Amino acid sequence: MSPVIKEHARARLVTDARDLPVVPVELRYDSADAPETIRITFPGGAVWAVGRDLLERGLRAPVEHDSFRIWPCGRVQLVVERHTADGVEVVQFDSAPLIRFLRRTHRGITAETARA
Repeated sequence: MSPVIKEHARARLVTDARDLPVVPVELRYDSADAPETIRITFPGGAVWAVGRDLLERGLRAPVEHDSFRIWPCGRVQLVVERHTADGVEVVQFDSAPLIRFLRRTHRGITAETARA
């Protein structure tokens, strides 16, 4: 059985507002469904499917692939920018919870491989 790893986190919506609104998001990794993808679910049901490797590389340096641009913001935050036909959406994450989640996804794969 493939592990499904879920974790709740908070993201700041980057807008013109003085204070960035904070929203709860769900981070989800399912190695059986999409082993290279992290799904970020926002309130209201919007889901972003982001490459796990892209998120990991974006923690260290700016990266871009398809509709996503990701870069570290200082030492403790990560910015994810998504371009669509409707415009640009930008969210900011604290890096530490995201790093912990990504580590859990790798441990899940290692544990699954050991059982096989």
